[in-house]
Amino acid sequence: MSESALTPEPSELGQLRRERLLTARLYVCTDLQRFILRPDAGPVDELDLEALRQFYVDAFTGGVDIIQVRDKNVSVQTEIAALALLKQVADEHGGLSAANDRADLALITGVDVFHVGQEDLSTDQARAILGDDVVIGRSCRTFEQVRAAVEDIGIDYYCTGPVWETPTKPGRAAVGTELPARASVLETAKPFFAIGGINAENLREVTEAGAERVVVVRAVTEAADTVAAAQALREQLPG
Repeated sequence: MSESALTPEPSELGQLRRERLLTARLYVCTDLQRFILRPDAGPVDELDLEALRQFYVDAFTGGVDIIQVRDKNVSVQTEIAALALLKQVADEHGGLSAANDRADLALITGVDVFHVGQEDLSTDQARAILGDDVVIGRSCRTFEQVRAAVEDIGIDYYCTGPVWETPTKPGRAAVGTELPARASVLETAKPFFAIGGINAENLREVTEAGAERVVVVRAVTEAADTVAAAQALREQLPG
């Protein structure tokens, strides 16, 4: 039996997701706190689904390619509701939807992307749950971790950071622009995103270091105008 027979190929859906990943440049992570109307309102926090939908729509309209829901302070059912809505809006706009850490929630909601850290599920464990069609990414904060991600055939992309210290990762030391710079010269077609404290004012430092893709949080989620904030970032990125 050939090796290709032992390794299932992604379906058309998996191929489409990976094609979109290759053209993706701007990735936004968002929590759900500002969309909660009544905390502790039973097993599901009462979400302002219209406001959340509008945020998703505005982000994609402004040029965001991937949106990830990442909030460890909400109930499972609340996160499922937010991810299900994100998947719907992403499909409508040709974007990618992403879940963080929880493979079970990624499976239930059918999102396109699953992202994990170094201390989370292994690639094989994630693939055992999600199959071959889901895009998988991993966070890297050292060059050794970057090389491991590049060599891992089950990883589709990786992130390097935090470039600068950020309140979303308290206590995590910044790695500066050196790590994305080293990643940019590796001989690999695997895409990577720089992450950590990036905004419209310092983005040029990141792109000059060699990163063509970035993940942002506050630069979009805390902006008064989501569309304009996304556009200001996207205009500085190649492609």
